[in-house]
Amino acid sequence: MARNLQDSGQFSRLSVWNRSASKCDELAKGGAVVAASPAEVVRQSDITFGMLADPQAASDVVFREGGVLDGLSGKKGYIDMSTVDEATSKKISEAVVSRGGRFLEAPVAGSKKPAIDGTLVILAAGDKSLYEEALPAFEIMGKKSFLLGDVGTGANMKLVINMIMGSMLGALCEGCALAEAGGLSQEDLLEILNISAMASPLVKVAGASILAREYPPAFPLKHAQKDMRLAIATGDRLNQPLPIAAAANEKFKEAKAMNHADDNFTAIYEATTVNHRNK
Repeated sequence: MARNLQDSGQFSRLSVWNRSASKCDELAKGGAVVAASPAEVVRQSDITFGMLADPQAASDVVFREGGVLDGLSGKKGYIDMSTVDEATSKKISEAVVSRGGRFLEAPVAGSKKPAIDGTLVILAAGDKSLYEEALPAFEIMGKKSFLLGDVGTGANMKLVINMIMGSMLGALCEGCALAEAGGLSQEDLLEILNISAMASPLVKVAGASILAREYPPAFPLKHAQKDMRLAIATGDRLNQPLPIAAAANEKFKEAKAMNHADDNFTAIYEATTVNHRNK
């Protein structure tokens, strides 16, 4: 995402920081300024984008010493594109606004390849003026942007989307496992699905991963399970039953316990097979 902003040539300067400093090396070669802290990025930028792994990381970058809050002044904007729960997003928003800044949550639908291709879907919510100022950047990073309402609506929309995706993947993996157990060709099953009403990028990409039994991380399983957990917690808060998602979440947890946390989320298949059950 940062590389796409850099390559666009539309911005005079790109300042970057990462918890793992070496991840900034390629951007630095392209002319980005590597900052010593999140606060330094904010001081050097009119708008700062955050993209962190989970609620704890998203919060730490804001509230730590030398964090986002320490760099805020005037009407600077902070846009958190992490996938977090509503409560975390609102806590960050309140802190940013209390320092005089502007806040927008903007989690994205899409994983590694859409991020590389600049075809993410951006689910923004919060300060409208900041959204409008950030649109040129959003148009580089994504194919479509939404301003969904007040802070929290973007976070919840992202969790609903990822909950549906995780539940669908769980069903696809169980179907592939059932086909294998019954002596059916998984190749035939996936070809049929891909020309049926169920055809989708998820079936195509996940199906290829399942057939190959290879799970190079585009969307790490540990992050998918985190999103399922957060969605289910949201259901608990709203008293909305989510039995299908809850069952899928258990399979993600099982796959994590099988040391697939850092593999692609399609590695949930390994927790559904006959061979796994017979171990």
